[in-house]
Amino acid sequence: MGLGSLVAGPFSETFGRNAVYMGSLAVFMVWIMAAALAPSFGAQCAFRLLAGCSASTPLVCSGGSVADMFDAVDKTWAFPTYAIAAFGGPMLGAVMGAYIGPSTAVSWRWTEWTMLLLAAAIVVLVCLLLPETYAPLLLRWKAQHLRAATGDDRFRAEHEIVASTLRSRLRVSMTRPFRMLTEPIIVAMCLYLSVVYVVLFTFLVGWPYIFEATYGIGQGLSNVLFVAMFAGVWLNLLLVPVVYRLTTRQMRLAEARGEGPQFDPEMRLLYAMLGPAVAIPVSLFWMGWTATPAISIWSPILAAALFGFGVTGVFICAYMYVIDSYETYSASALTFTALVRYVVAGGMTVVGIPFYENMGTQYTLTILACISCVLVVVPYALYRWGHLVRTRSRYAVSREV
Repeated sequence: MGLGSLVAGPFSETFGRNAVYMGSLAVFMVWIMAAALAPSFGAQCAFRLLAGCSASTPLVCSGGSVADMFDAVDKTWAFPTYAIAAFGGPMLGAVMGAYIGPSTAVSWRWTEWTMLLLAAAIVVLVCLLLPETYAPLLLRWKAQHLRAATGDDRFRAEHEIVASTLRSRLRVSMTRPFRMLTEPIIVAMCLYLSVVYVVLFTFLVGWPYIFEATYGIGQGLSNVLFVAMFAGVWLNLLLVPVVYRLTTRQMRLAEARGEGPQFDPEMRLLYAMLGPAVAIPVSLFWMGWTATPAISIWSPILAAALFGFGVTGVFICAYMYVIDSYETYSASALTFTALVRYVVAGGMTVVGIPFYENMGTQYTLTILACISCVLVVVPYALYRWGHLVRTRSRYAVSREV
């Protein structure tokens, strides 16, 4: 998924959002169908790798779409709503897959066929309901329409006035994420999300050790417990009205000072500061020291819900901060945050199992909690000094939103 983001983000800033959404979904469906028909384990892995690359589009383009469709204030509720639903999907998928895979009624291949059917439904919804949102492309379409309607060749979009070929535009858009790699905000968010995802992936690898090995429940029931994390994810909705009220208050204060209705992008960091940043280490300590046969299974279940709340809140905060800091180029800005965190965190799925087997659930989760404690200060530090970081960034907005 990380590798696919290198193409999805830049392409969406060249051909528009919808072309990339529909094109990548169509290719994703091809690879998922191939995985469902794979004759061997090696072929299955190869096709799933290619499917993952094709499925990376929402990781980077969704931020651009939200930035296109909603103004600065409305993004306060629009992006969290999207992110909460997106985070909930994999958790519900784990519940479904736990019963499809071992089932004697249907083949394990129905895990792939189910994804194929869902992807087909999404393609239809995108085609029918999702409008193109990329402003430069919309302006070009508008100029073309006005030229056709009036016969006046003077109607030109900015991209049409600048003499450039498709090849040159692709070169600019494909290299922009690499040029933005040195941006201080992107470096900070890459490091922050990478470590958070290392904690997340290592935690998820240990799910069977936490619940199946400790409490003796089956795989199906163990995966049903992902519903607890799903519930925790939705707790972030409680933060939306609070952040919205604080954001609009800052806008009113700025307007009273004669600066116009604006607010700092650092306001987005409140989504982590108002609980989620602290919730991650607290939930890991809680689960690590209560996931024992002597203590009710409800204790780690509640800790899992708190963990879901924390991880999702941090994701919302990081993405919204990048989106508001880079606006039009947010898809390119999100490219490396997706690539780096998935490459780094993906490696933990390999070492995570020996980690749990050698260290035990208690100490593994304690180590993850200690790592998370170090990360707690990141959103608070950026809230205090983020405006100075933005002034050192070439592509980021140094003004308020």
